[in-house]
Amino acid sequence: MMSNFAGKTAVLTGAGSGFGLECARLGAKLGMNLVLVDVQRDALDAAVAELTGTGVTVMGHCVDVSNAEQMQTLAHDVHTQWGAPHLVFNNAGVGAGGLVWENSLADWQWVLGVNLWGVIHGVRLFTPMMLQAAKQDPLYQGHIVNTASMAGLLTPPNMGIYNVSKHAVVALTETLYQDLQLVTDQVGASVLCPYFVPTGIGQSQRNRPGAQADEHLTPSQRIGQAMMDKAVHSGKVSAAQVAQKVFDSVSANHFYIYSHPQALGNVSQRMQAIVSQSQPPDPFAARPEVGQQLRADLRN
Repeated sequence: MMSNFAGKTAVLTGAGSGFGLECARLGAKLGMNLVLVDVQRDALDAAVAELTGTGVTVMGHCVDVSNAEQMQTLAHDVHTQWGAPHLVFNNAGVGAGGLVWENSLADWQWVLGVNLWGVIHGVRLFTPMMLQAAKQDPLYQGHIVNTASMAGLLTPPNMGIYNVSKHAVVALTETLYQDLQLVTDQVGASVLCPYFVPTGIGQSQRNRPGAQADEHLTPSQRIGQAMMDKAVHSGKVSAAQVAQKVFDSVSANHFYIYSHPQALGNVSQRMQAIVSQSQPPDPFAARPEVGQQLRADLRN
């Protein structure tokens, strides 16, 4: 639980757009020191310029969160400048679809590198700093928020590589919460599980490393990209609204953060299937026409 944000330090990955940028904007309004992290230099520079203009102290770091050495340098620089941060938002993420057996080694390395290893690095590097600060100062309050997805609680077809990465983040964050409960009352954790929200994730291929680029997309990957683009762009909940939910949850020490609580009915059905040992539920039960179209496209 964090009762006051003014003068506290926030580290935010994926801060050049989407949830990261909107959380940075809220942090600026609350008077936080901001460490903005993104792999896209132009977006990062624009965010740094905008938020510096609000009068708060801002540092920008162009970092590939999947790279252990770059993340180690980031953590060192943050600690040198500010000491332990108070809010760490491990948020950087990329999207990829397609039938799970069609994903290349490069696909797996890229998506797991950013979505999972980026969170792992953030947790392993910043948590010890925060725990040390808590030991030294009984008034210190810290919180770690990791961005997963409703795809971390569900298993929609034709996006398995993304599902795997986000299920891992949910498991990691739930375990982080339990581990922190063993050792401190001063550092909390939350997992953000958004549904379809208009952000830049649909265009995440723009930041894919050249060495991992696969020029040829399979039909299922093209279909998956098109479906994700449509769903994301049609989202009615904004990234700014989700950012407010993040800060409200950190203040209240709530663990699960949802953009669309109405989607939890699907999670309940999945859990019931697990407990009853029945088949996984039909992901298209509410919109059978979508499933019929997808099957037709893939079989043709």
